Amino acid sequence: MNLPQINLAFDPVLQPFGAGAADFFLAASLYQARKISFSAAAALARLGFDEFHYRLKEHFGAGFAIDDQVVLEDLDLVRDGFGRRA
Repeated sequence: MNLPQINLAFDPVLQPFGAGAADFFLAASLYQARKISFSAAAALARLGFDEFHYRLKEHFGAGFAIDDQVVLEDLDLVRDGFGRRA
């Protein structure tokens, strides 16, 4: 099995971010594109939950990718009275 190779032109761009930058940005991009889960992305980046979350906020402006469909479903639940206690 051939391992994927990163284009060498990325080296000067990634170098300031330190070791593991390529793994982080690839995993974060897949997470942001909703191709993998948060936990899968953190594992691929070889980072713990908190560190991956911190880096997402640092580089992408948000720690979690919120799916519009999930938000709409949650709003429907609230609108339908879910959680109302008499």
